[in-house]
Amino acid sequence: MTNFGLMPGNNHNKDITSEVFFTTARSGGKGGQHVNKVETKAEVWWNVIASVLYTPEEKERIRTKLKNRINKDGFLVVTCTETRSQAENKEIALRKMQELILQATTVPKKRKPTKPSKAVIEKRKDAKRRVSEKKQWRRGV
Repeated sequence: MTNFGLMPGNNHNKDITSEVFFTTARSGGKGGQHVNKVETKAEVWWNVIASVLYTPEEKERIRTKLKNRINKDGFLVVTCTETRSQAENKEIALRKMQELILQATTVPKKRKPTKPSKAVIEKRKDAKRRVSEKKQWRRGV
């Protein structure tokens, strides 16, 4: 049995497996007759608004960052047709969803504006002075 739990190494990722549901469909691509009779395409559906795992602020962040992937009913839908195995496609789709949610909920660090160092300022002025001198020589007498 495959493990649809947390991704290893991510302490900030919450286990959404209790809040998602899967749908399957026939997928295209390689496989011949196998493709025509087996439902290997996996879709993972997660209701962002109804989730109890995330705070309202986190939900708002997810909704703004992933607005193109959330349908009008408020469901985040991730599909996978990479393999010929339904179970593997479910696992991959859930992993993709968890990665998307983790990226959306991660708050970027604030940028601290910095001043250029004295050495950098001096180096720039020196380069400008050299270019100026070169042009002076080109002018002639």
